[in-house]
Amino acid sequence: MFDLSKFSLKGKTAIVTGGGRGIGKAIALGFAKAGAKVAITSRKMNDLEATAAEIKAFGGEALPVQAHLGKMEEIEKMVGIVMAKFGRIDILVNNAGASPAMGTVLDSDERLWETIMNLNMKGLYFTSQAIAKVMKDQGGGKIINIASVDGFTPELGVSVYSISKAGVRMISRAFALELAPFNIQVNAIAPGPISTKMLNSHWFHLPPEEAKKEKEALAHKTPMGRIGEPDEIAGAAVYLASDASSYTTGAEIVVDGGCLLAGALEAPIPEK
Repeated sequence: MFDLSKFSLKGKTAIVTGGGRGIGKAIALGFAKAGAKVAITSRKMNDLEATAAEIKAFGGEALPVQAHLGKMEEIEKMVGIVMAKFGRIDILVNNAGASPAMGTVLDSDERLWETIMNLNMKGLYFTSQAIAKVMKDQGGGKIINIASVDGFTPELGVSVYSISKAGVRMISRAFALELAPFNIQVNAIAPGPISTKMLNSHWFHLPPEEAKKEKEALAHKTPMGRIGEPDEIAGAAVYLASDASSYTTGAEIVVDGGCLLAGALEAPIPEK
């Protein structure tokens, strides 16, 4: 018989990368409310400390760890700090990601490519590798990768980001297949348009009124008629992090208000 307590994360330790704001912050708060001890990482300590304070305010336990996960030495340092504090790692959420600039396939330069790929793919891959070794020794664990609907359908002007998120989907499948014998489940969540600083960066270059119209147009194209909130990703993450998902691996949960279903994010054919 199904037991609702399977959704509890009590006694678990989680790492949420990019946990200082947006989707990562929402997941970190959700995990803490579900009973997990949460380590949150990013490059900005101020954001981390603010999120940790929110967790501690309702009685949760949080550890802010400043780290740039595009650098191998900082991945190793971060894992060491978390292990020294908590002694184990049961859950990893690879949420940290970058989309620092808009650019067509004709405009994107090597620096943009390297910046995005270094964090979105290299950092995610080697963070997963390092923590999977810990999980293997422990007898199991959960890895959750935050992909994107852009990994299914490329978005005009953010081609490199879209390519990186398609890569995240394949990394998730490859790790799921190889780690299944060690009781490590690896899954992905693919958010659609979510109200975050990254989404708003699409319109930073526009005048305020035009940016507002573009945002409203995106909401209108979404079958549910609105842009999602970071908290709406947290429920899927709690499921994938909990014992309720013990037979789920290599899966993708799309949380996009129906965008992919309706083709709402399909890019128009660019003019010559």
